[in-house]
Amino acid sequence: MMNADEFRRLGYAAVDWIADYHTLGAQGPVVPQVKPGDVTRSLEPHPPLVGESGDALFADFKDKILPGITHWNDPRFMGYFPCNNSLPSVLGEMLTAGLGVNTFSWITSPAGTELELLVMRWLGEMIDLPWAGVIQDTASTATLCALLSAREQVAPVNAEGLRGQQRLVCYVSDQTHSSVLKAARIAGIGDENVRVIPTHPVDFSMDVVALERAIDEDIRLGHKPFFVTPSVGTTATTAVDDVPAIVRICRARNTDIWVHVDAALAGSAAILPEMRWLMAGVEQADSFVFNPHKWMFTNFDCTAYFCKDKNKLKHALSLTPEYLKTDVDDVAENLRDWGIQLGRRFRALKLWFVLRSFGVEGLQEKIRLHLALAQEFATRVKDHPRFELVGNPRFNLVCFRLESDMATETLMTALNATGEIFVTHAKLGGRYVIRVSFGQTHSGWDTLEKLWSLLGETLRRQPQPA
Repeated sequence: MMNADEFRRLGYAAVDWIADYHTLGAQGPVVPQVKPGDVTRSLEPHPPLVGESGDALFADFKDKILPGITHWNDPRFMGYFPCNNSLPSVLGEMLTAGLGVNTFSWITSPAGTELELLVMRWLGEMIDLPWAGVIQDTASTATLCALLSAREQVAPVNAEGLRGQQRLVCYVSDQTHSSVLKAARIAGIGDENVRVIPTHPVDFSMDVVALERAIDEDIRLGHKPFFVTPSVGTTATTAVDDVPAIVRICRARNTDIWVHVDAALAGSAAILPEMRWLMAGVEQADSFVFNPHKWMFTNFDCTAYFCKDKNKLKHALSLTPEYLKTDVDDVAENLRDWGIQLGRRFRALKLWFVLRSFGVEGLQEKIRLHLALAQEFATRVKDHPRFELVGNPRFNLVCFRLESDMATETLMTALNATGEIFVTHAKLGGRYVIRVSFGQTHSGWDTLEKLWSLLGETLRRQPQPA
């Protein structure tokens, strides 16, 4: 078993390796050139009977694990959305792992609880949202917490179960993240009670007139509308739903309709004064979520979930058996009551390190750069004779296509095959589009120039349209 001396020696080596990785970047292709099963075949099929040296572990990490890693934090990774990190976050994560604490109640880690509530207040101040907040693992979990809170507000399911309840209905757009449908399944709402509202064909935002009609029709049928999820920055295109209009529609009909605003990626941009428009209407909603682990340089997992009335969240999720009771429960917060998990990691430490290391101005500088990169790329796409800009790029994502689905898919496949870039796709209005996401910690203007040059070279090798 590893002793302290071996840990110290290998720890220094690991820190050196991480520092080089962040400074020099990944060596080789951004996505590994392996096939399913290759990594497994390179490893021992059975657990070792005798403990091995730390040197052997570190060597196998470099020789057998690293060749199968997709380098999410390389500037060349432009697929999906960023899941970026930074050296202060890594340092905070290392200390969290070293401490190994569990923050499910105040008494189990007073500093863990109070630091989490503090950094959430900091984030709220940075985006001008004066609500209580808690760190969840992912936006998917935060959405489930919101939906459970909404369900418990209109139907005492926790006490009585779903039997005999009025039919509960929730509303999403055809661009809403799939986590909402999964949350509806977990909460017992069911797919048939999720209304998928169409979006506008140009900007892919939710059609609020169609939403209004759907809510009115469900009320006429005797159903209970209880949950609506507008998106500020959808996954496919970063489209922005009309949150103020959606809130007005819900409040005019039923104040019990919970409005949960999903800004998983885009919420980080709200720390910029010029991007604060994306928070319009949020103060009239019930909950709001964004991910510092997407676009605020904080290691996965770290989701910021805000709730206008924390007591509604706690009412839905609090459960305190005798063995968890303490003599400070009346004066201290127990964060197990704010989420699904009992055991909780000390996620606040890495976020605290990031906020203090960058400062608000440093974070703003990075995000402004990513916005500028996206806008410059969008301008070049619009000016290109064969490219078509799709959607309205307002954040760090740009969607574009060629003249046909086949040509677009062929181009994306060829780009990714170079190993010099990684992009992903979506289908919008039935059409295949390429998504390019800027936002890695080390992205810069050289990243854009490399992408544009590679696009040109790859396009020249493709067959020209007839």
